[in-house]
Amino acid sequence: MRPPPASPRPTPAPGLSYRRIAGRLSEGFSRLPPRPLAPPRTPASSPAPRETPVSTPHIVPAAHRRASRNGFTLIELLVVIAIIGVLIALLLPAVQSAREAARRAQCTNNLKQLALAVMNYESTNGVVPPHSMNPSVTTQTLLPMSWIPPLLQYTEAQPFFNALNFNVDLMGTGFGGWANSTVTTANLNILQCPSEDTWQPLRATGMNGTYYGMTNYMGNYGGPGVIATASGTIVPTKNFMMCPSSNCYYPGAKWGPVTIASIRDGTSNTGLISERLIGIGTSNFTRASAEARRGTFRSPQGVSYPSNAQGALTFVQACQSIPGSQGTRFGGGPGQMWAATFPIWLVITSYNHFGTPNQMNCTNPGEPASMDTNSPYAGYYVAPLGSAPPNSNHPGGVNVAFADGSVHFVKDSVAPQTWWALGTRAGGEVVSADQY
Repeated sequence: MRPPPASPRPTPAPGLSYRRIAGRLSEGFSRLPPRPLAPPRTPASSPAPRETPVSTPHIVPAAHRRASRNGFTLIELLVVIAIIGVLIALLLPAVQSAREAARRAQCTNNLKQLALAVMNYESTNGVVPPHSMNPSVTTQTLLPMSWIPPLLQYTEAQPFFNALNFNVDLMGTGFGGWANSTVTTANLNILQCPSEDTWQPLRATGMNGTYYGMTNYMGNYGGPGVIATASGTIVPTKNFMMCPSSNCYYPGAKWGPVTIASIRDGTSNTGLISERLIGIGTSNFTRASAEARRGTFRSPQGVSYPSNAQGALTFVQACQSIPGSQGTRFGGGPGQMWAATFPIWLVITSYNHFGTPNQMNCTNPGEPASMDTNSPYAGYYVAPLGSAPPNSNHPGGVNVAFADGSVHFVKDSVAPQTWWALGTRAGGEVVSADQY
């Protein structure tokens, strides 16, 4: 018996194939929206959690606890230290600059007060206080009173003025003796620049080892003495030390007294008071040392009186060219006493417009006054023909109070001729503010 014939394979409809049918079915299913997933089935009952037996807590020793704490590694610690160091390096200059600005502002304020006191003195007495004063017009002394004590009555230091005895001399039992020692040994804030960083007071003789009070502020003695001696605003009157009976060392000098009317160059163009660093009282320094500006050098170039601008410029250049390890030097005493001064010497309470600001102090071997070469104080205090410029710890220049009461900062780079013009009261020079 024959087996039944196999069923014939279905034949797709015309125009369709199995592949086309499968593709259309797949396309249709892909267009259906997805069915949401059913939430997970929760069993009808869950076994109760097993109870964990309570055990006694394990006590960790304190040393182990400290050891297990997280801390800085050595590298992290070094990084933190380095960051702190960088911050300090960045901030320290700014802090120092701010402090110096405050000190300079206080210094400026002191100069303004002193300049105002000079104006008040001139209004009362008709003249600017002279560089040095004697107890009376008939008495000449070696160490007379300086221009500063009479001004104290117009400042916050008036009690010190009231305590002074102006009828005695400074030496021995005089002005600087025990009669005035309470005042003359005092260091007054108005006379000291906060930027000063060296205080080595000069021991006063004849006062039982006490010290004179010091000052950073100096009166303007004038332009180069080799051109016109005593041409400034705070200068001596003619006296026996300048012009003894047999000879006059400086026949063309512009001695005081000085009045406001005599400042014909204009009060706004004429220096009145400036500043100097306190002298160290020793010659243990060199031209290249940091203390060189506090002492005095003997210039290798001498200029006699009278001279001209070229001779004055040659002297200044010679003063600045002294080798760093050479040069005859003297300790000097700039600012070592505010109550007294020497009329024949600068530096103690005076400066002049010869060398520009912050240059060296130089004596002049061509000085006609025998004081500079024969005196036991030779070289210690620059004589009128030497160079005694102002100096300071302010970066780049010095403060100068002008005769109109204003205070300006004069740069170290000022031209010598401009600086000389600012020092004379009646030299006929014309100076504009942008020149210094």
